[in-house]
Amino acid sequence: MTLVPLNTFAGNPLDRGGDLRADPTWLEEQAASADALALVLWEGQPLLEDHAEGPRLVWLGMEQARDVAPTDELFLGLWKDAPVFAVEIQGPGDPADGPVRGLGAFSGMREAAAVLSGGEAAMAGTAKSLFDWRRRHGFCAACGQQSENANGGWKRICPACKTEHFPRVDPVTIMVPIYSGGAEPICLLGRQAAWPAGRMSALAGFLEPGETIEEACAREIKEESGLTVTSVRYHSSQPWPFPSQLMIGLFAEVTDDQATPDQTELEAVAWLTRGEARAVLAGHHAIKAPPPFAIAHTLLKAWAEED
Repeated sequence: MTLVPLNTFAGNPLDRGGDLRADPTWLEEQAASADALALVLWEGQPLLEDHAEGPRLVWLGMEQARDVAPTDELFLGLWKDAPVFAVEIQGPGDPADGPVRGLGAFSGMREAAAVLSGGEAAMAGTAKSLFDWRRRHGFCAACGQQSENANGGWKRICPACKTEHFPRVDPVTIMVPIYSGGAEPICLLGRQAAWPAGRMSALAGFLEPGETIEEACAREIKEESGLTVTSVRYHSSQPWPFPSQLMIGLFAEVTDDQATPDQTELEAVAWLTRGEARAVLAGHHAIKAPPPFAIAHTLLKAWAEED
């Protein structure tokens, strides 16, 4: 497999400095550097500015970043030799009407992912995942005491029992079932009731303890559509910062085309030929494709374009 990123939120251009960020003195030196920059989030939404080449992240110097968010800061990594941080502003009032007035506007992460460059989307997504983890894991799971930030935001340590806590990533299989036993190959898409009218996507589900990726793929397809998987093929993966998942993209061969939606996860399913899949992707079909920044779109496109 190529290492060229295929999916939005992948391809973070930064050196994360994993061997360096454990040193508080080094981190302070980086933050004090005249070259240090920080992107800004508000409740998980990045601050964007308009540019001739399209929207992009707003970058602040560290002094200004610490003025607008004095307590919520993390180290993202090094861009060549320049330190890159992120800060998050919390609270109900839009900071674009206050401390960052005139610098840009805050955008939902999904909306931002649709317009940012690959590298900027990856950095913003990483920051969102880390800040989400920090909010959800402020107390030690071992003894219940409040934990403390460490390693520039990449670890929390309990001062009472010394347990170390690291950001969690939840693995999810996301897959396109394929039936090749008919006149031509067909793939299956499913629909959840909460989605916009007409929207369909790949099937997906979390891995459970004691499962391989292949086993989770087969179980989820069986549970959601009643189909039996005979083989699984990996395509690519995607960091998904909602709040912090790793989407593992797969193609799954199934034994027949008798799919039945379970009415719990899926309310409807549809089989598509490659020609129909291309029509969906082009917007010339009643079915609406998953958005381009989602790995489900990448999977459907890859299958539709296979020889």
